Amino acid sequence: MKYTQLGRTGLKVSRLVLGTMNFGPQTDEADSHAIMDTALASGINYFDTANVYGWGENKGRTEEIIGSWFAQGGDRRDKTVLATKVYGNMAGAGTESPWPNHDKLSAVNIRRAVEASLKRLGTDYIDIYQFHHVDRETPFEEIWQAVDVLIQQGKILYAGSSNFPGYKIAQANEKAAARGALGLVSEQCLYNLAERRAEMEVIPAAQEYGLGVIPWSPLHGGLLGGVIKKEVEGGRRASGRAADALANPETRAQLQAYEDLLDKHGLAPGEAALAWLLTRPGVTGPIVGPRTSEQLDSALRAVELELSEEILTGLDEIFPGPGPSPESFAW
Repeated sequence: MKYTQLGRTGLKVSRLVLGTMNFGPQTDEADSHAIMDTALASGINYFDTANVYGWGENKGRTEEIIGSWFAQGGDRRDKTVLATKVYGNMAGAGTESPWPNHDKLSAVNIRRAVEASLKRLGTDYIDIYQFHHVDRETPFEEIWQAVDVLIQQGKILYAGSSNFPGYKIAQANEKAAARGALGLVSEQCLYNLAERRAEMEVIPAAQEYGLGVIPWSPLHGGLLGGVIKKEVEGGRRASGRAADALANPETRAQLQAYEDLLDKHGLAPGEAALAWLLTRPGVTGPIVGPRTSEQLDSALRAVELELSEEILTGLDEIFPGPGPSPESFAW
């Protein structure tokens, strides 16, 4: 495994981030534990989750599965850089109830949410506490005051964001700097070959303010994982968002060109899509969310994959980015 600094911090993290969203809803506890064991043994030290994962009546279940894995000992917690998130309403999760201050980023909810996450995770601190979405109703002065208290108490070490536009990254860190605080150190954003809008403002803002970029959905809901070949050779028909995308002739032609390019060079599409992200400026590491150990093995191979200039050029031709900002929309 290769490691890098998380943004401008001194924290060293793996170039792949283990996403845990499937733990509980699609992967049972025993298999989830096995995946985490394999990930840690392979050198992945950065685990990402959120308080709402588990979904529906089982919100919080994913954090509980991670907590039961930590409880097995073996320095699991000490070796793991743990990131979780706050924002979503936890109504329906156990004894949680839909009271008005049980979501978003008020100081009240940040305090109660972190305590609940710590309990489910079975730990006394969270390495990176992330804002899952922008809260347009809560000023950053209030958010940072709450974060400062948690850092002073030793309950969190760093703060990060997810799904923030570029101007909110700038605003958040300017407000933090005015308080003499570190501010955001990471941004999780939707970013992959098929969805490159983050290159317009989000990634430049993250680089300017020293945030590590953590792309989520690196295979764009499975579309970049060889979906057409699987459909043709294995009879595995796409569903959901992937099926809708393939119904568009232009998108299907684009994906066919992508798969043909990689097939020509003997590369697995999913591994190449991850390897491409690892070449992108500002990217710390993509989030991989394996449902099985086999999917994790595939992701691990991507770290060692070197893409030639011919392949990188071909990928850019198939999936052109938006270009630099502001030149792409101005002069």
